[in-house]
Amino acid sequence: MQATVLEARALLLDMDGTLVNSDAVVERCWRRWAVAQGLDPVAALKVVHGRQGYATMAALLPDRPMEQNYAENRIMLAEETADTEGVVPVAGAPAFMASIATLPHALVTSADEALAQARMTAAALPMPATRVTAELVGASKPDPEGFLKGAAELGFAPADCVVFEDSEAGIAAGRAAGMRVVGIGPRAAALSPDAHVDDLTQLRVEAGPDGRILLHIDAR
Repeated sequence: MQATVLEARALLLDMDGTLVNSDAVVERCWRRWAVAQGLDPVAALKVVHGRQGYATMAALLPDRPMEQNYAENRIMLAEETADTEGVVPVAGAPAFMASIATLPHALVTSADEALAQARMTAAALPMPATRVTAELVGASKPDPEGFLKGAAELGFAPADCVVFEDSEAGIAAGRAAGMRVVGIGPRAAALSPDAHVDDLTQLRVEAGPDGRILLHIDAR
C-alpha cells in the first residue's frame, strides 16, 4: 500500500459519486428520459455524471433548442429530488465529513439546492455551510466556474484548494480551475487525477500547522 500526502488550505467537494452514491436514482431517471427520446440509455448514462442535466441533454441532442433542455431539466430535477430510494453515503463519507467539520470546505455540485438537500439528508450526511449549487453558476462542469466560486467563497486561492471528484466533467473542471484533484471511485480511476482512492475510507485528514490541511491518502 502506497501512501500519498497532499497539502491544502481548503477542500472542495463534489456530491454525487463523491460523498453520496446516487447512481440508482440517476440511472432510473435518465434511462426513462433516454428511452423517451429514442436514445440508447447505456450510451446516455456514459455522459450524465458530473454535469447539470441541461448540459447532458445538449450533449446528447445537440440540434434541439436549449430552451427545451432547460425546461426538461427542471422536470428531471423534480423527479430526482423526489426519488431518494437507494441513496446512500459513499463508504467512509460519514467519518470523512466529521473529520473536516471545523476545516475550510465547500460543496460544489451540479445539483440544485433542493436536490442537494434531499440527497445529503437521505445519506445522513451534514450539509456544508458553504456550497455552490446549480442555481449559483452560469455554466455546468466541466467549466471551472463552480470550483472558482467555491474557493472565492472560502477566501482561498485556487492553488490552495484540493477538489474531490468522481466524474470526467468534474475532474476536468477542477483542473481548469487550477486545483489539484483527488479522484473518487471507479469512474475517476482512468482520468489521471493527482491521487485516486476507491472510496473515502482511504483518506485521513489532519489539521496541520498554520492552517494547512494534510490529506493522507492510502492508494491500494
